[in-house]
Formats: sequence, structure tokens, C-alpha cells
Amino acid sequence: MSVIIQGDQLRTLLFGNKVDRATATLPASTTGSLFTVTGGRVLVTSIVGRVTTNIQAQANAIKLVATPSGSGAVNDLSGTVESNGLAAGGLLSITGLAGDAMVKSTGGGVSTLRNPVIVAAGAIGLNTAATNTGSVEWSITYVALDNGATVTAA
Repeated sequence: MSVIIQGDQLRTLLFGNKVDRATATLPASTTGSLFTVTGGRVLVTSIVGRVTTNIQAQANAIKLVATPSGSGAVNDLSGTVESNGLAAGGLLSITGLAGDAMVKSTGGGVSTLRNPVIVAAGAIGLNTAATNTGSVEWSITYVALDNGATVTAA
């Protein structure tokens, strides 16, 4: 049987462009940039983090935020979730409603955006309440709303 459409082609048709960010340690009680949006607005269709190094077993509320370049204030893309002790292979995502807590799982699967999110040019970041060890790699899919808008790993 021949394959007409490859998996990556189907993903692009359904979710848009994909950008991966290499694993990095958690920001220390601050917001660290994950992705940079340039050239206009994008429609984020999914964003998923995968823990690559166990997160330290201590309280640390984390959430995703969007910080516009130029004027405007930081906007929450999710409510916080406790990352305390999340082991390698654990997954993180958001629902698309700013009031909903970030979603986490211990691996195997996680819910992702049921509501795509529009993000203006600027940064998509991970905000942490504490300084914890651990590393997470992130992937995002998006569709440009404005011609020329792109997302790159920060």
C-alpha cells in the first residue's frame, strides 16, 4: 500500500507549522522565553512540553504567558499547575482558556488546546513561582494570522 500523505504533511495541514525548542532548565522564579513571535499575530493550535530531566520535589506553580513586544501587558495563556516532582516523560499543555490550569500528566498522553489561542508579536514564556531543578523541551504548532508572522524557538 502506498502512502499519499506523510504524517508530517498531515500534521501541517491540520495544525500548521511546527517549531521545537530544545530542552532547557526551568526559569528560576521568573518568566523564561520559550518562543518568539515576529511579523504579526499567530494562531497557536498546540503547545506541549515534555519533561526530560525530573523536576525537583518542591512546590512550584507554573503557567504559560504571552508578552507582547512594544505596548501591552503580559497575558496569561493558562492558570498555574503544580510541577512538584514531575518525572521525566511527564507532559504539560494548556486548554486554550486563560483561566484553566495548565494540564499535566505523568506521561503517555495529555489534553491539549481545545480552543486555539491568538498571540501577538512578542514572546511566549514559562512563568515559575520557585527555583526548581529539572528540564523541559517544548513544541508548538501555529498558523500565521498576519502574512509574514512566524514563531521561532527562543
